[in-house]
Amino acid sequence: MSTSFKDFKLSEEIIRALASLNYENPTEVQRQVIPLALENKDLVVKSQTGSGKTASFGIPLCEMVEWEENKPQALILTPTRELAAQVKEDITNIGRFKRIKAAAVFGKQPFVKQKVELKQKTHVVVGTPGRVLDHIEKGTLALEKLKYLIIDEADEMLNMGFIEQVEAIIKELPTDRVTCVFSATLPEDIENLCHKYMKKPSQIEIKATGITTDKIDHNLVEVREQDKFSLLKDITTIENPDSCIIFCRTQEHVELVHNKLDDSNYPCDKIHGGLYQDDRFAVMNDFKKGVFRYLVATDVAARGIDIENVSLVINYDIPLEKESYVHRTGRTGRAGKSGKAITLITPREERFLTEIEEYIGFEIRKIDAPLKEAVETAKPAFQEKINADPVIKEDKNLELNKGIMKLYFNGGKKKKIRAVDFVGTIAKIEGVSADDIGIITIQENVSFVEILNGKGPFVLKVMRNTTVKGKLLKVHEANK
Repeated sequence: MSTSFKDFKLSEEIIRALASLNYENPTEVQRQVIPLALENKDLVVKSQTGSGKTASFGIPLCEMVEWEENKPQALILTPTRELAAQVKEDITNIGRFKRIKAAAVFGKQPFVKQKVELKQKTHVVVGTPGRVLDHIEKGTLALEKLKYLIIDEADEMLNMGFIEQVEAIIKELPTDRVTCVFSATLPEDIENLCHKYMKKPSQIEIKATGITTDKIDHNLVEVREQDKFSLLKDITTIENPDSCIIFCRTQEHVELVHNKLDDSNYPCDKIHGGLYQDDRFAVMNDFKKGVFRYLVATDVAARGIDIENVSLVINYDIPLEKESYVHRTGRTGRAGKSGKAITLITPREERFLTEIEEYIGFEIRKIDAPLKEAVETAKPAFQEKINADPVIKEDKNLELNKGIMKLYFNGGKKKKIRAVDFVGTIAKIEGVSADDIGIITIQENVSFVEILNGKGPFVLKVMRNTTVKGKLLKVHEANK
């Protein structure tokens, strides 16, 4: 079994990116998936979230796509916009030194902007089914070079009613392709989809660790609906987490709980499907960075959001779907760290609990509400943490993005300039090689070229007096 990414015979560029992302040893799902994916095998992978599956398909895709080809070679379908954005970022980071260009397409974002992006060289497209289908129907997503289809979180696609759209997309794709399906559970409809559209897929099942292991401590507190909020305050005072997600069933509940916490001076924010997409992204980024400690959320935030160090998950409302329990509590205890999950349950919700316990295969331990004395004792430490300035976490991409400068050139497709022209010109500069060139974006009238390894300022200086395809272009550092 592979204990290091080097054992997979990956190219130097990919190994280098993985090292700067601090990917040290492959997880179980990566060890099993990557070798088969590199052999172009169809796969059905049953694996819970937080197991490292994005990299398990991201690494082989980045390894296998050909940089020279301008049209999309891989399509990744995800159930939520957040997950689409997250996967695009992961693919971009893994493929950074191979100059892999990924685009994310999803609803509630201008179609035209996405259309323009898809017209440029794009290796990998990540998107939600509705918007991907839109682009296919309007002819703005080229499919003829597509070799790889990844369906991520397939069971959630089913829950959200996207499975017909997924099927409609599959029918439009070239039949000569590799298809991989990733899912935490494998309901019958997903099984049928796999049988219908895949070629003798290999089945990989990664035994659920996270749910049952010592990594997550599962607890249950019984409470009347009207006492929930004061119990929430008591629990957070006692637990005093560094980072906590509080899940509610509806947008209204999220608003209510968030407002009450805000009034009580908790450093908190909220996320649900009713917010503008840009606001949702901004909230998630701030939470990842540690700008605030308490995030109040609907299930939208539970899917595929990879935040390290969430030490406590509270189910303010018990989830109605048993799968949701796994996805919500799976936000903690990630990447080998331990976490705690506390679910508040009212007397009328016993039947949901029974379903959840049957599904996860063990009884959740019932604990008593914290005693008033204990809460009082814990208050000073809690207040101190609440009033402390947040410690802003380093972005894990920072190391990778160090030494990258993005250059702007005032010429693009209209001047018949292609990505290879930039590579050819810049790689000829003394002391610079193709390895120092990152992602290249060519638009109608402008182009952007990333220069890696701290060589940006030097290349910028030289390019002021160097022609590209016989044309002297204006060049300066691009705005962030």
